[in-house]
Amino acid sequence: MNIALVVILLVFGVLLLVAELFLLPGIGIAGIVGMLSLIASVIVAYTMIGITAGRITLAATIVLTALAIIWFIRSKTLQKMSLDTTIDSTVELAAPGKKIENLQSKAEKMNKE
Repeated sequence: MNIALVVILLVFGVLLLVAELFLLPGIGIAGIVGMLSLIASVIVAYTMIGITAGRITLAATIVLTALAIIWFIRSKTLQKMSLDTTIDSTVELAAPGKKIENLQSKAEKMNKE
């Protein structure tokens, strides 16, 4: 039962930290609860299972958190969340010597495209 508790706390903490880092803005409840969950999993492993299990849990916490962050960065989720637009049109400003009629006809031509 103790091992299951450690695993549940570890997975829950990593998921909340990833959600806090990439989906929820700022340092909020999810980040705090995620950190507390990770700390609790290490403490439970040290106190209820033993020193070796505590060290393994500590190493697993660091590795799983790093892998989750790297996986999320490389996934297509961030591309879907970010704005990716390019503006390739230009606007000619009226300047001395340019006729307004030419600018208006160019604007109408651009609207048709």
